[in-house]
Amino acid sequence: MIFSSEYIDHFLERFKNLKVLVIGDLMLDEFLWGKVTRLSPEAPVPVVEVQKYSYFPGGAANVARNLLEFTKEVSILGVIGKDEAGRKLLEILEKFGCNTQGILTVPNRPTTQKTRIFGRQQQVVRVDRETKEPIPEGIKKEVLFYLEKEIASKDLIIIEDYAKGLLDQALIDFILKRAQGKIVAVDPHSNNRLDWKGVTLVKPNKKEAIALAGFPDIHEEDLQKVTEAAMVLRDKWDCTYILVTLGEEGMLLLERDGKTKKISSVCREVFDVSGAGDTAISLFSLALSCGFSGYEAALIANHGAGIVVGKLGTATCSPLELKRSLLSYPDPWFS
Repeated sequence: MIFSSEYIDHFLERFKNLKVLVIGDLMLDEFLWGKVTRLSPEAPVPVVEVQKYSYFPGGAANVARNLLEFTKEVSILGVIGKDEAGRKLLEILEKFGCNTQGILTVPNRPTTQKTRIFGRQQQVVRVDRETKEPIPEGIKKEVLFYLEKEIASKDLIIIEDYAKGLLDQALIDFILKRAQGKIVAVDPHSNNRLDWKGVTLVKPNKKEAIALAGFPDIHEEDLQKVTEAAMVLRDKWDCTYILVTLGEEGMLLLERDGKTKKISSVCREVFDVSGAGDTAISLFSLALSCGFSGYEAALIANHGAGIVVGKLGTATCSPLELKRSLLSYPDPWFS
Protein backbone atom coordinates (compact mmCIF):
# COMPACT_ATOMS: atom_id res chain seq x y z
CA MET A 1 0.00 0.00 0.00
CA ILE A 2 1.25 3.50 -0.90
CA PHE A 3 0.18 6.41 1.29
CA SER A 4 -0.36 9.73 -0.48
CA SER A 5 -0.17 13.07 1.34
CA GLU A 6 -3.92 13.60 0.91
CA TYR A 7 -4.76 10.10 2.17
CA ILE A 8 -2.59 10.54 5.25
CA ASP A 9 -4.21 13.89 6.03
CA HIS A 10 -7.62 12.25 5.65
CA PHE A 11 -7.05 9.47 8.17
CA LEU A 12 -5.24 11.75 10.60
CA GLU A 13 -8.33 13.95 10.58
CA ARG A 14 -10.51 10.91 11.28
CA PHE A 15 -8.29 9.94 14.22
CA LYS A 16 -9.16 13.25 15.92
CA ASN A 17 -12.82 12.28 16.34
CA LEU A 18 -12.28 8.98 18.14
CA LYS A 19 -13.12 8.55 21.84
CA VAL A 20 -10.68 6.23 23.59
CA LEU A 21 -10.58 4.65 27.04
CA VAL A 22 -7.24 3.35 28.31
CA ILE A 23 -7.37 0.90 31.23
CA GLY A 24 -4.27 -0.31 33.01
CA ASP A 25 -1.34 0.08 35.35
CA LEU A 26 -0.14 3.67 35.65
CA MET A 27 3.48 4.68 36.16
CA LEU A 28 5.65 7.74 36.44
CA ASP A 29 8.89 7.63 34.44
CA GLU A 30 11.71 9.73 35.90
CA PHE A 31 14.86 10.45 33.91
CA LEU A 32 18.03 11.74 35.55
CA TRP A 33 20.74 12.99 33.17
CA GLY A 34 24.29 13.68 34.24
CA LYS A 35 27.98 13.40 33.47
CA VAL A 36 30.37 10.67 34.52
CA THR A 37 33.96 11.63 35.29
CA ARG A 38 35.01 9.05 37.87
CA LEU A 39 34.27 5.76 39.56
CA SER A 40 32.94 5.56 43.10
CA PRO A 41 35.56 4.84 45.79
CA GLU A 42 32.91 2.70 47.51
CA ALA A 43 32.31 0.25 44.64
CA PRO A 44 33.34 -0.22 40.98
CA VAL A 45 30.42 1.83 39.68
CA PRO A 46 30.28 5.22 37.92
CA VAL A 47 29.40 8.37 39.83
CA VAL A 48 26.72 10.29 37.92
CA GLU A 49 26.62 14.02 38.64
CA VAL A 50 22.98 14.87 37.88
CA GLN A 51 22.60 17.94 35.67
CA LYS A 52 18.94 17.74 34.63
CA TYR A 53 15.84 15.66 35.20
CA SER A 54 12.49 15.09 33.52
CA TYR A 55 9.23 13.24 34.17
CA PHE A 56 6.87 11.47 31.74
CA PRO A 57 3.77 9.28 31.99
CA GLY A 58 4.67 5.60 31.92
CA GLY A 59 2.86 2.30 31.52
CA ALA A 60 -0.80 2.76 30.55
CA ALA A 61 -0.32 6.50 31.03
CA ASN A 62 2.23 6.51 28.19
CA VAL A 63 -0.34 4.91 25.89
CA ALA A 64 -2.72 7.74 26.74
CA ARG A 65 0.04 10.25 26.01
CA ASN A 66 0.67 8.61 22.61
CA LEU A 67 -3.04 8.70 21.78
CA LEU A 68 -3.28 12.36 22.74
CA GLU A 69 -0.93 13.20 19.88
CA PHE A 70 -3.71 12.10 17.50
CA THR A 71 -7.03 12.45 19.30
CA LYS A 72 -7.98 14.70 22.20
CA GLU A 73 -10.77 12.58 23.68
CA VAL A 74 -8.75 10.16 25.77
CA SER A 75 -9.88 8.93 29.19
CA ILE A 76 -7.79 6.77 31.48
CA LEU A 77 -8.64 4.35 34.29
CA GLY A 78 -6.07 3.26 36.85
CA VAL A 79 -4.77 3.80 40.36
CA ILE A 80 -2.07 5.95 41.93
CA GLY A 81 -0.80 6.39 45.47
CA LYS A 82 -1.36 9.36 47.70
CA ASP A 83 2.21 10.55 47.15
CA GLU A 84 4.35 13.02 45.24
CA ALA A 85 4.79 10.65 42.27
CA GLY A 86 1.02 10.22 41.93
CA ARG A 87 0.42 13.96 42.16
CA LYS A 88 3.06 14.61 39.51
CA LEU A 89 1.67 11.94 37.16
CA LEU A 90 -1.86 13.35 37.50
CA GLU A 91 -0.58 16.86 36.83
CA ILE A 92 1.32 15.79 33.69
CA LEU A 93 -1.62 13.85 32.24
CA GLU A 94 -3.98 16.79 32.80
CA LYS A 95 -1.45 19.10 31.15
CA PHE A 96 -1.50 16.85 28.08
CA GLY A 97 -5.31 17.07 28.02
CA CYS A 98 -6.18 13.60 29.29
CA ASN A 99 -9.48 12.99 31.11
CA THR A 100 -8.25 11.77 34.50
CA GLN A 101 -11.60 11.27 36.27
CA GLY A 102 -10.96 7.51 36.21
CA ILE A 103 -7.68 7.76 38.13
CA LEU A 104 -8.33 6.60 41.69
CA THR A 105 -6.06 7.36 44.64
CA VAL A 106 -5.27 4.45 46.97
CA PRO A 107 -3.92 5.42 50.42
CA ASN A 108 -0.86 3.54 51.67
CA ARG A 109 -0.04 2.33 48.16
CA PRO A 110 2.94 3.77 46.27
CA THR A 111 2.55 5.08 42.77
CA THR A 112 4.66 2.91 40.47
CA GLN A 113 7.76 4.95 39.61
CA LYS A 114 10.69 3.97 37.40
CA THR A 115 13.82 6.09 37.65
CA ARG A 116 16.35 5.79 34.83
CA ILE A 117 19.78 7.31 35.40
CA PHE A 118 21.86 8.29 32.37
CA GLY A 119 25.52 9.21 32.14
CA ARG A 120 27.20 10.05 28.83
CA GLN A 121 23.89 9.38 27.05
CA GLN A 122 23.95 5.77 28.29
CA GLN A 123 21.57 4.30 30.84
CA VAL A 124 23.55 3.39 33.94
CA VAL A 125 20.81 1.89 36.12
CA ARG A 126 17.03 1.78 36.60
CA VAL A 127 15.39 1.98 40.01
CA ASP A 128 11.79 0.73 40.44
CA ARG A 129 9.47 1.73 43.28
CA GLU A 130 6.21 -0.20 43.17
CA THR A 131 3.86 -2.75 44.62
CA LYS A 132 2.20 -5.65 42.82
CA GLU A 133 -0.48 -6.25 45.44
CA PRO A 134 -4.09 -6.42 44.16
CA ILE A 135 -6.05 -3.22 44.64
CA PRO A 136 -8.42 -3.08 47.67
CA GLU A 137 -12.02 -4.29 47.29
CA GLY A 138 -13.40 -0.81 47.87
CA ILE A 139 -11.34 0.57 45.00
CA LYS A 140 -12.44 -2.33 42.78
CA LYS A 141 -16.05 -1.27 43.28
CA GLU A 142 -15.17 2.28 42.21
CA VAL A 143 -13.43 0.91 39.13
CA LEU A 144 -16.52 -1.09 38.14
CA PHE A 145 -18.78 1.91 38.74
CA TYR A 146 -16.62 4.07 36.47
CA LEU A 147 -16.57 1.45 33.72
CA GLU A 148 -20.33 1.00 33.89
CA LYS A 149 -20.72 4.71 33.13
CA GLU A 150 -17.99 5.16 30.54
CA ILE A 151 -17.61 2.15 28.23
CA ALA A 152 -20.75 2.72 26.16
CA SER A 153 -19.60 6.15 24.98
CA LYS A 154 -16.17 5.00 23.74
CA ASP A 155 -15.13 3.98 20.24
CA LEU A 156 -12.07 2.08 21.37
CA ILE A 157 -10.83 0.34 24.54
CA ILE A 158 -7.12 -0.28 25.14
CA ILE A 159 -6.07 -2.46 28.08
CA GLU A 160 -2.47 -2.21 29.31
CA ASP A 161 -1.39 -4.94 31.72
CA TYR A 162 1.90 -4.52 33.56
CA ALA A 163 0.94 -6.99 36.32
CA LYS A 164 0.92 -4.31 39.03
CA GLY A 165 -2.33 -5.37 40.69
CA LEU A 166 -5.14 -3.58 38.83
CA LEU A 167 -6.26 -6.23 36.35
CA ASP A 168 -7.71 -9.62 37.19
CA GLN A 169 -10.00 -12.00 35.31
CA ALA A 170 -13.19 -10.71 36.93
CA LEU A 171 -12.43 -7.17 35.79
CA ILE A 172 -11.52 -8.33 32.27
CA ASP A 173 -14.77 -10.31 31.98
CA PHE A 174 -16.70 -7.26 33.18
CA ILE A 175 -15.06 -5.06 30.54
CA LEU A 176 -15.51 -7.50 27.64
CA LYS A 177 -19.17 -8.10 28.44
CA ARG A 178 -19.91 -4.36 28.23
CA ALA A 179 -17.59 -3.68 25.28
CA GLN A 180 -19.21 -6.12 22.87
CA GLY A 181 -19.18 -4.73 19.33
CA LYS A 182 -16.29 -2.37 20.11
CA ILE A 183 -12.63 -2.71 19.27
CA VAL A 184 -10.72 -3.90 22.33
CA ALA A 185 -6.93 -3.98 22.14
CA VAL A 186 -4.71 -5.58 24.77
CA ASP A 187 -1.04 -5.35 25.69
CA PRO A 188 -0.62 -8.46 27.91
CA HIS A 189 1.94 -9.32 30.57
CA SER A 190 3.41 -12.79 30.87
CA ASN A 191 3.31 -12.61 34.70
CA ASN A 192 -0.47 -12.18 34.72
CA ARG A 193 -2.01 -15.13 32.88
CA LEU A 194 -5.44 -13.79 31.94
CA ASP A 195 -7.89 -15.13 29.38
CA TRP A 196 -8.20 -12.57 26.56
CA LYS A 197 -10.73 -14.52 24.51
CA GLY A 198 -13.06 -12.14 22.73
CA VAL A 199 -10.72 -9.16 22.29
CA THR A 200 -9.93 -7.73 18.85
CA LEU A 201 -6.17 -7.40 19.19
CA VAL A 202 -3.46 -8.76 21.45
CA LYS A 203 -0.07 -7.05 21.13
CA PRO A 204 2.75 -8.84 22.97
CA ASN A 205 6.43 -8.29 22.34
CA LYS A 206 8.41 -11.33 21.25
CA LYS A 207 9.50 -12.21 24.80
CA GLU A 208 5.90 -12.05 26.05
CA ALA A 209 4.62 -14.07 23.07
CA ILE A 210 7.10 -16.86 23.77
CA ALA A 211 6.29 -16.89 27.49
CA LEU A 212 2.50 -16.70 27.12
CA ALA A 213 2.55 -19.58 24.63
CA GLY A 214 4.53 -21.67 27.11
CA PHE A 215 7.67 -21.89 24.96
CA PRO A 216 11.19 -21.88 26.51
CA ASP A 217 12.75 -18.42 26.58
CA ILE A 218 15.70 -19.70 24.53
CA HIS A 219 13.48 -19.17 21.47
CA GLU A 220 13.03 -15.40 21.93
CA GLU A 221 15.37 -14.56 19.03
CA ASP A 222 14.04 -17.28 16.72
CA LEU A 223 11.47 -15.65 14.41
CA GLN A 224 9.99 -19.00 13.40
CA LYS A 225 9.38 -19.90 17.04
CA VAL A 226 7.96 -16.44 17.73
CA THR A 227 5.58 -16.97 14.80
CA GLU A 228 4.54 -20.36 16.16
CA ALA A 229 3.97 -18.81 19.59
CA ALA A 230 1.79 -16.10 18.05
CA MET A 231 -0.27 -18.79 16.30
CA VAL A 232 -0.80 -20.55 19.63
CA LEU A 233 -2.04 -17.32 21.19
CA ARG A 234 -4.31 -16.49 18.26
CA ASP A 235 -5.96 -19.91 18.45
CA LYS A 236 -6.12 -19.83 22.26
CA TRP A 237 -7.86 -16.46 22.45
CA ASP A 238 -9.65 -16.50 19.08
CA CYS A 239 -8.76 -12.85 18.53
CA THR A 240 -8.87 -11.13 15.16
CA TYR A 241 -5.24 -9.99 15.29
CA ILE A 242 -2.02 -10.85 17.06
CA LEU A 243 0.60 -8.14 16.57
CA VAL A 244 4.03 -9.05 17.93
CA THR A 245 6.45 -6.15 18.26
CA LEU A 246 10.03 -7.17 17.46
CA GLY A 247 11.89 -4.07 18.64
CA GLU A 248 14.30 -2.78 16.01
CA GLU A 249 13.34 -5.70 13.74
CA GLY A 250 9.79 -4.45 13.11
CA MET A 251 6.54 -6.36 13.68
CA LEU A 252 4.83 -9.66 13.03
CA LEU A 253 1.12 -9.60 12.17
CA LEU A 254 -1.14 -12.66 12.36
CA GLU A 255 -4.78 -12.46 11.31
CA ARG A 256 -7.59 -14.79 12.24
CA ASP A 257 -7.81 -16.17 8.69
CA GLY A 258 -4.24 -17.45 8.92
CA LYS A 259 -2.38 -14.73 7.04
CA THR A 260 1.03 -13.91 8.53
CA LYS A 261 3.12 -10.89 7.60
CA LYS A 262 6.57 -9.85 8.83
CA ILE A 263 6.82 -6.07 8.59
CA SER A 264 10.38 -4.77 8.56
CA SER A 265 11.36 -1.82 10.69
CA VAL A 266 11.67 1.59 9.05
CA CYS A 267 13.84 3.11 11.78
CA ARG A 268 17.11 4.66 10.64
CA GLU A 269 18.85 4.41 14.02
CA VAL A 270 17.86 2.76 17.29
CA PHE A 271 18.47 4.66 20.53
CA ASP A 272 15.83 3.24 22.87
CA VAL A 273 13.14 0.60 22.22
CA SER A 274 11.25 1.37 25.45
CA GLY A 275 7.81 2.83 24.74
CA ALA A 276 7.71 1.69 21.11
CA GLY A 277 5.07 -0.91 21.97
CA ASP A 278 2.86 1.82 23.44
CA THR A 279 3.08 3.77 20.18
CA ALA A 280 2.39 0.62 18.17
CA ILE A 281 -0.78 -0.39 20.01
CA SER A 282 -2.05 3.21 19.96
CA LEU A 283 -1.70 3.71 16.22
CA PHE A 284 -2.77 0.18 15.26
CA SER A 285 -5.94 0.52 17.36
CA LEU A 286 -6.76 3.99 16.03
CA ALA A 287 -6.37 2.76 12.46
CA LEU A 288 -8.59 -0.28 13.08
CA SER A 289 -11.23 2.00 14.59
CA CYS A 290 -11.27 4.01 11.36
CA GLY A 291 -11.89 0.93 9.22
CA PHE A 292 -8.36 0.13 8.07
CA SER A 293 -7.37 -3.47 7.41
CA GLY A 294 -5.01 -5.14 9.83
CA TYR A 295 -2.17 -4.88 7.31
CA GLU A 296 -2.74 -1.14 6.75
CA ALA A 297 -3.00 -0.54 10.49
CA ALA A 298 0.23 -2.45 11.06
CA LEU A 299 2.06 -0.38 8.45
CA ILE A 300 0.96 2.83 10.18
CA ALA A 301 1.89 1.47 13.61
CA ASN A 302 5.25 0.28 12.34
CA HIS A 303 6.15 3.76 11.13
CA GLY A 304 5.16 5.27 14.46
CA ALA A 305 7.22 2.73 16.41
CA GLY A 306 10.16 3.32 14.06
CA ILE A 307 10.10 7.00 14.95
CA VAL A 308 9.97 6.35 18.70
CA VAL A 309 12.92 3.93 18.83
CA GLY A 310 15.02 6.71 17.31
CA LYS A 311 14.47 8.84 20.42
CA LEU A 312 15.85 8.52 23.93
CA GLY A 313 13.46 7.97 26.81
CA THR A 314 9.70 7.51 26.95
CA ALA A 315 8.88 9.22 23.64
CA THR A 316 5.88 9.71 21.36
CA CYS A 317 5.30 10.16 17.65
CA SER A 318 3.60 13.30 16.32
CA PRO A 319 1.21 13.39 13.34
CA LEU A 320 3.73 15.39 11.32
CA GLU A 321 6.51 12.88 12.07
CA LEU A 322 4.22 10.01 11.10
CA LYS A 323 3.25 11.68 7.83
CA ARG A 324 6.86 12.38 6.90
CA SER A 325 7.85 8.79 7.66
CA LEU A 326 5.01 7.31 5.60
CA LEU A 327 5.91 9.55 2.65
CA SER A 328 9.61 8.72 2.97
CA TYR A 329 9.00 4.99 2.49
CA PRO A 330 6.63 4.50 -0.47
CA ASP A 331 7.17 0.72 -0.48
CA PRO A 332 5.14 -1.56 1.83
CA TRP A 333 8.26 -2.81 3.66
CA PHE A 334 7.06 -6.30 4.46
CA SER A 335 8.34 -9.77 3.84
